[in-house]
Amino acid sequence: MKVLVGLGNPGSDYAMTRHNMGFQAVDAIVHRFSFKDWKKDCKGVVARGEIDGEKVVALKPHTFMNLSGEAVLAAMSFFKIKPEDVIVFHDDMALPVGKVKVKTGGSSAGHNGIKNIDSHIGADYMRVRIGVDQDRASDTVDYVLGIPSKEDQKVLAEVMEKIAENVPLLLKGDENNFMNRLVG
Repeated sequence: MKVLVGLGNPGSDYAMTRHNMGFQAVDAIVHRFSFKDWKKDCKGVVARGEIDGEKVVALKPHTFMNLSGEAVLAAMSFFKIKPEDVIVFHDDMALPVGKVKVKTGGSSAGHNGIKNIDSHIGADYMRVRIGVDQDRASDTVDYVLGIPSKEDQKVLAEVMEKIAENVPLLLKGDENNFMNRLVG
């Protein structure tokens, strides 16, 4: 079993913000693979399904971004899984809009949601970084809690579909082919 964690902040005020790219990614996956309805559980909401014969749980923490590790730890305990069975989707200001990179372990690069997950479960889980770029003139908090331009929204919507389409590769541990299929 794998747990796909989408990072974001709960509530309609945050739904379309850059910081909610993780929520949008798991929403696209849940929709594409017809997971069961979202239910409150594990300090968030979870949807269960199957992808290419593997049981998968999607999790959107409702602890707010800076406490995401609490929900991830709750899901790991409930479903009895290890960090290597966790895949976290999140925004990344260091990448151009729509660029996606995957890595296991490493630093949080200043991302508070990742930092909190690391403090709860360690760093040995897969991270799918979704580029939202950074307006260097803007305050970081205002920027990530802002809504992308219409042009960027279109790019990000296409990326979410590609993520969902190719997530079976991530489940098999084929990060390179996953990233190659998202280029272009």
